[in-house]
Amino acid sequence: MRSLVTGASVAGLVAALTLGSAVVFGGPSEAPAATGAAAGAPASGIAGLQERLREQPHDAAGWASLGVAYVERARVTGDTTYYPKADGVLRRSLKEEPGNDDALAGLGSLAAARHDFHEALRYADRALRTNPFGQRAAAVRVDALVELGRYDDALDAARKADAKRPGVPIFTRLAYVRELRGDVGEARRVLGLARDSATDRGDLAYIATQLGELAWNDGDLGPAGREYAEALRLSPGYVPALDGRARVRAARGDIEGAVSDRAEVVRRMPLPRYPTEYGELLESRGRAAEAKRQYAVAAAWTRIAKANGVDADLEIALFESDHGDPETALRAARAEYGRRCPGPKVRQCSVHAADALAWALHVNGRDGEALRYARQATATGYRRAQFRFHLGAIEKALGERADARRDLAESLRRNPRFSPLWAPRAKAALDDLGGAP
Repeated sequence: MRSLVTGASVAGLVAALTLGSAVVFGGPSEAPAATGAAAGAPASGIAGLQERLREQPHDAAGWASLGVAYVERARVTGDTTYYPKADGVLRRSLKEEPGNDDALAGLGSLAAARHDFHEALRYADRALRTNPFGQRAAAVRVDALVELGRYDDALDAARKADAKRPGVPIFTRLAYVRELRGDVGEARRVLGLARDSATDRGDLAYIATQLGELAWNDGDLGPAGREYAEALRLSPGYVPALDGRARVRAARGDIEGAVSDRAEVVRRMPLPRYPTEYGELLESRGRAAEAKRQYAVAAAWTRIAKANGVDADLEIALFESDHGDPETALRAARAEYGRRCPGPKVRQCSVHAADALAWALHVNGRDGEALRYARQATATGYRRAQFRFHLGAIEKALGERADARRDLAESLRRNPRFSPLWAPRAKAALDDLGGAP
């Protein structure tokens, strides 16, 4: 139940780095995919599809199901070597039956997983012209619009998809669009409807985790902890819930528990933000050498992912800004912003791309340019403490003391423990300005 638009890899280089971390490991902007026979397919399901296709090599639907299964397998394992395989078999499906919507929707899923959201949108639109009731294509379309920052269009697409074929995949996307637009109450309501209608334990675990995220973003540790615990009860080892529980444990001072959870998260799924957050937790405790190893895991992910066709510029920009080379961060952030927010007159833009560009400009000492993008990242009402911290830090660097005090205080009001490394730095910056206004 991880994001349809999140790509990653855990191939040999990452394995080599993590296996060397025996002591550390002692003992670590997601929605359910649309329903379908291949959704979440285990290796045994893939083997069954492969066997069937050996017997029926002209089965277009079978090739499409195998392609989607490969995309889903990459999603749940983090192994991006499945993406080239998926591309080949989905195109084989189109060869056997040109224009079939299952293959087109599958190619949309693949493009989204590789972070090519313009291509994902094109494939989703083609699939929906063939089958207006296709839930996978509708889900991909919403995801692509969200990642391109077209939130009004994403909301409209989610509403139309809900009217045609309601279900958990659409409910959860509708909730996320609401959250991005700052309507947290409506996001909770929609997730409640999704919970009432869901029966699959994986769907329920995803929904609980998203409710936990809403609580976490507001600094409500009790509700957040309970939702993450419910997700783990429903789906033991579910990585996003483990990640959430690690954050709650760290915020409550249970560092040993947080480190244990972080180690397990990275062992299961070393997407770049997971080892980065693990490294930041270790760094905040003075364990710099161990933190450095986790940062190496995050950097390795981007190299392997790019080799398998994943555009990782957003991840590169965020990581390099905080833990690497500022110039590399800025190049990646500009490239990502250019893809997600094309043209000088763009009405809306991905808040994530805008925040990444703002912060990359800041760490390069270009705060005058950074301010525009930091304001863009916080303009929709999305309640992300880190975005508000970035805005406040940029304002402080520009000498805009009143604005900086307001925004740094707001970041800590929303979630005073949003990061074991960065929240203390936000507080120190606020104290330097005389404290909260």
